[in-house]
Formats: sequence, C-alpha cells, structure tokens
Amino acid sequence: MSKNKGRKVVSLPIVEANAAGIDIGATQIFVAVPADRDVEPIRCFDTFTADLERLADWLEQCQIRTVAMESTGVRQSLQSYRHYQHLIQEVDGQVKQMTRRLPGRIDIGEKPLPKEKNPRKTPWRNEPPQLREDLYRTFGVDLTQIPGINTLTAQMLLTEIGPDLSRFPTAAAFCSWLRLCPEPKISGGKVLSSKTRPTKNRAALALRMAAQGLHRSQTFLGDYFRRMKARLGTPKAMTAAAHKLARIVYHMITTHQEYDTTVFQELERRVQDRKRMKLRAQARALGFELVAREAVP
Repeated sequence: MSKNKGRKVVSLPIVEANAAGIDIGATQIFVAVPADRDVEPIRCFDTFTADLERLADWLEQCQIRTVAMESTGVRQSLQSYRHYQHLIQEVDGQVKQMTRRLPGRIDIGEKPLPKEKNPRKTPWRNEPPQLREDLYRTFGVDLTQIPGINTLTAQMLLTEIGPDLSRFPTAAAFCSWLRLCPEPKISGGKVLSSKTRPTKNRAALALRMAAQGLHRSQTFLGDYFRRMKARLGTPKAMTAAAHKLARIVYHMITTHQEYDTTVFQELERRVQDRKRMKLRAQARALGFELVAREAVP
C-alpha cells in the first residue's frame, strides 16, 4: 500500500512562475523547473564549466528568470571561515599582548619609526594593527626596510628566535642554526657534496619565502637573487638569498644599525664592472669591439 495514500496535497500560491530550484553540491548540481516547461523538469549537471553553460542554456530555454538556491556546503564553509577568523583574531591579540610585554630596545618618542620603504595600498589581510611599530620597538631596528622582508616575516623571526641573538656568537653560527649553510661531505680531501641540511625551522622558511619575493625587486638583493637563479636554479637561489638576508638581519639586530643601501653600492659597482668586462671579452672573441656611448638625457 502506498504510504502517500490518504494524504492531502496542499496547493500553494504561485509567487513567481518563472522560477527554478537549484541544489548545489560539491560535484553535482540538481535543478528543478516547473513541470510544464520541459519533458524532464528535474535534471542533474556536473560542476565543470561546460556543464554550467549547458545548465544556463537550459534555464534560458525554459524561460527561467530567477532561481532559489540551496547550498548547505557554502553556508557551512562561511560559518567555518568566520569561526577560524575569530580564532585568528584572538591569537593575534594574545601575540600582541606578549609582544608588548617584551622589553623595548628603543624609545619611539626619541627615535621615531622610519618611513616605510614600500607602503602597501591595503595592509596584509592577517596583519594585526600597529604590528610594524611593535616590532620596531622590540628589535630596536626596522627589519621591514630590508627588501623582501615584510611585517609578517619579521613577526615570524621574533616568535621563532626572539629579539636577542647573543647566543649566536657570529653571523655564520646564526646561519648554520637556520641551516642555510652548505654541509660539505669530504672524503680523502675531495668534496663529495655540499648540500644544505633539511630543516623544518619556520624562521628559515620565512627567510626563504622572503628571498623568493626578491624576484622582481630592483635592488642589489633582487639582482643577486636573479643571478643565482640563472646560474644555480630557483631552489639554490632561494637558499643563497635567504642566507644573505639572515646575515643582514643578524647584523642589524646585534649592532642596532638600520638597513643602509649605500653599503651595497660598492658591491653593485663591482657587479656592473664584471658584466662590462665579460661583454668586452665576448665581443673580442667574436671579432668586435665595444664602444661606450653617452647616456641620452
């Protein structure tokens, strides 16, 4: 016997005749149109682009002008996103309080925070307010002046290493702890390999990501990364640039000196001289002679 026998069918008023119902799943979409619009008023579509285009054509063919969508997954995802964003804000608040409790190495009133070198139009999505000022007070220097290092990178260095690097006697020891130095294997006076040791150090990972961001930087460090990438490949170039960034960070924190671009001007001049000498040597090998010309103003 049918379970529906004896039940009354309630007729609801039609508010919108040209409407369809859509139930959206992760891999399939079920669509229902009024029964008088198609022989098969309920259809199932996949979620690929071609299937979505067929769905749109079918709705247009059935003269559908509006749809009622049900998507439990989207609603749950939005709730989960908001929940985790709330947890992130709570953690950021705790980190900020702990940072404020760290002893300051500088009086911002006497030595104000330097002007940001590359200000963003919008702050980083997960960047707590006044983070750059707190880091400047804690470290005593502004690490964000270094090309490739932003506030989140500097915060990672603070949480993983701390503001005091006195336990590392030299920059080499600091880089070795980060495992950004090669570990040569020598046998019989012959170097068998000189790979860096694998590491899960989050501070080293942050510096590697900062080094990767130097790809488009029009600075000495950006030029250094591109040279290493052309000669050694991207992975080794990231390690080499991260090693250089680590040395700069160590020097700034231990000497309380701000990042100075003039230090690299002499290095940049030497790089340009080597490039010119190489081009002249290549031209002579091909029977040509390079003649310098004055720059056009």
